[in-house]
Amino acid sequence: MKILLSCFACEPGQGSEEGVGWNVTLQSARYNEVWVITREFYRPAIEEAMSRNPIANLHFIYVEPLGWKENFKGRQGGLQLHYYLWQILAYRAAKKLHKQVNLDVVRHVTYVKFWSPSLVSLLPVPFIWGPIGGGESAPKPFWRDFSWKGKLYEFARDVAQRMGELDPFTRLTARRSVFTPVTTQDTAKRVRPMGAKNVEIYSEAGLSKDVIDALGQYPLPQGDPIRFISMGRLLHWKGYHLSVRAFAQANLPNAEYWVLGDGPERERLEEMAKELGCADKIKFWGRVPRTETLNKLGKSHVLVHPSLHDSGGWTCLEGMAAGRPILCLALGGPDTQVTEETGIKIPAKNPDQAVREMAEAMVRLAKDAPLREKLGAGGQKRVREVYDWDAKGDFFAQLYKKVCSGNW
Repeated sequence: MKILLSCFACEPGQGSEEGVGWNVTLQSARYNEVWVITREFYRPAIEEAMSRNPIANLHFIYVEPLGWKENFKGRQGGLQLHYYLWQILAYRAAKKLHKQVNLDVVRHVTYVKFWSPSLVSLLPVPFIWGPIGGGESAPKPFWRDFSWKGKLYEFARDVAQRMGELDPFTRLTARRSVFTPVTTQDTAKRVRPMGAKNVEIYSEAGLSKDVIDALGQYPLPQGDPIRFISMGRLLHWKGYHLSVRAFAQANLPNAEYWVLGDGPERERLEEMAKELGCADKIKFWGRVPRTETLNKLGKSHVLVHPSLHDSGGWTCLEGMAAGRPILCLALGGPDTQVTEETGIKIPAKNPDQAVREMAEAMVRLAKDAPLREKLGAGGQKRVREVYDWDAKGDFFAQLYKKVCSGNW
């Protein structure tokens, strides 16, 4: 079949949105002829990767509005306008391509957010929208702990979501989709009223066999100290202020908490650790290279991921692949990834309740080595069965056949 993928973000060797675009591209090309519309910004990395490993049935089309080759990673300034303009150019390129090759299926891959349109849906071809996410929001009781900047961010995000839902082109995108995989129940609840059909929960995140095998080489450490670890940007909505409070409340004499990553919340978190009297047991490592991150994960016992509105939660998958129990909030992507066989999920009713129950879970995990081993093994099994990119590629192949045949 002839498949067109719309991938605003698509870059080899990356995680997050760029990794989703690249891996869906590779997996789709295992069985079909694939064209990918992406940004001119990614051309050097893609061409370098394709020169090393050519794929004859994989073709790239690069578009960039106004020649605006900005990175945008970690920044939002101008991104939404750029993304919208890019969609227009992508549609023009897709329309021209369809006249040339007569496409069988069109799919929107990235960005993975529900509140922006995908104009390639306008082609007279069966359209798949997703997986898409972004319908999650930090529960209102948790806003009380945010700085005024954090509250402003959450408010602006809520407004953007609601405006996106009302955008006639976004609603048209939803109605045009014949299959709409979504990352969370929160997103499912928002796209169904917009007219999306055949909405199913399906994570956009995955890991390659090489990464799964590499992460599986780290056995659980034996003996004390018991180390909890968190990995990610230190942002207000990542919830690390909750896990720091929980660790202090757990009051474990032979335990440490390592926090890897940097961001605007770091100073606040370090001050909080001092005020709670546990600064000597919490180590803020800052941003470290990938190899050092994995090395520190290998020296830890439990991965803590207290995010308040992650659509994906790639960190949880890496922790599971490494055989580490996951301690997270029952929100967003982690809520769908983590099961009772792979970790402990804490209900997010309010900050005090979440901190208290997270602290109780820390105590339980610290004192029960067999439980840690059981949950770690369960995580590795789930990653191999559900989140291996090759397994996802097999699913994509069947999906394209089903969409093309119209069997819905």
